[in-house]
Amino acid sequence: MSGEKEEASFRMFGAYGEPEERRDVPESSGVSSQPEPQVQQQLGSLYGVPWQPPGPLIQHSPADQETSMVTQQQWHLQGLGRSELQAAGLPDAQPGEAAESSPSFLLGSEVGQPYSSSSPSEEVLSLLRAIPPIPDEVVVRQKRAPQGSWKVGTLLHGKRVYAVAISGSTHHVYTCGSGYIRVWDESVLHAGDKAPRAQLDLQHPQDRVVTCKLFPDERSLITGGASQAVTLWDLVPTPQVRARLTSTGPTCYSLAVSSDARICLACFHGFVEIWDLQNQILIRKHEVPVYGSRCVDITGNIFWTGGEDTTLYSWDLRSYQRLHQHNLQNEILSITHDPGEEWVLAGLRTGDIAFLHTRRNEQFKAVMKKYTRHHSLKFASCGSYFVTAIDTRLSGLEAPSLQKLFQIEESSGILCCDVSSDNQYLVMGSNSSATIYQLLY
Repeated sequence: MSGEKEEASFRMFGAYGEPEERRDVPESSGVSSQPEPQVQQQLGSLYGVPWQPPGPLIQHSPADQETSMVTQQQWHLQGLGRSELQAAGLPDAQPGEAAESSPSFLLGSEVGQPYSSSSPSEEVLSLLRAIPPIPDEVVVRQKRAPQGSWKVGTLLHGKRVYAVAISGSTHHVYTCGSGYIRVWDESVLHAGDKAPRAQLDLQHPQDRVVTCKLFPDERSLITGGASQAVTLWDLVPTPQVRARLTSTGPTCYSLAVSSDARICLACFHGFVEIWDLQNQILIRKHEVPVYGSRCVDITGNIFWTGGEDTTLYSWDLRSYQRLHQHNLQNEILSITHDPGEEWVLAGLRTGDIAFLHTRRNEQFKAVMKKYTRHHSLKFASCGSYFVTAIDTRLSGLEAPSLQKLFQIEESSGILCCDVSSDNQYLVMGSNSSATIYQLLY
């Protein structure tokens, strides 16, 4: 357990792949003010491509070192142009030869020595022909990222929309605010002026939902806010209350649900409630710093809290001991994680986004250069991009390059956002309505 704040030694990158000068980095951290030449190499392990941490190299076994070295070689060579390949002593591919040339020099025993092999024998070819084809549904395909968005329409919620969710299986939209939740069916994706399918009234008219989470199977929804309970809703076949989990605090600011939907974390002022969702039992009321309890998230057996005190805390979900605390030097407005639960993202008051690895001492910061009142983050389930909403502007950023894919400007402040699990639709909540966009590929 760490008893002192760890100084944030972040590598700084422009939010859209442009280098930025160092900001808010301790002089003693030794962090360079300019990013490394290969930004994608630094960010690659967000989505399955290993990259070396900005700090000291991690010690590996000889076998791991060999594997890591080849992987780094491959990643580096992918970014080289023709002139650079020639300077490195590598064969440059002619048009139409990329598929053949790349494996030949990447598999060489040394860089610059092409790998050569004789043609396979007839016996080998006959064995290969005997292998049955792989079914199309199990073929791993390259993840796509949207290149634009198209506005479908506006959902007239009638009051301020503090929280919003959209399902991928049924394309139902849930807009949450004071007094009620409105449910919109798939027809609104084709005509935004449709009436809601249903209205779910809260227990008391003055109750207000400020946070909601869809379960992974999208058949349940959990909501929290200014009320005396965290509410669990069944969505199928008809939306209705399954249970009200009586809370010990007046306002729930943030919710997090584990990937297996067994555990729910509800963040209150100065503490986090940990709920067993299957048995609807309060497991623990866990105290956290009073000014570090605006938002919460969970990755595996670790949960994270942050808030006004500018510190991101990580806690062990089994022992409830504090693991680390990272001083991000700016107020934390939101926390989320990538689909693989390897990285935690913290949206800051400055508009910057801090990235921290959940298991290794690796961290960097994307610089946005905009002071903001609201900062919402949402990762797409495919893992190839995420969206960040800062006041009236929402941007889609590719992962791991952080290149801007699309940008949306709204007339009023964006309070919340969500991406459907099939990565087809985006919904944003604002003062009195929610706006739906279809993502274009």
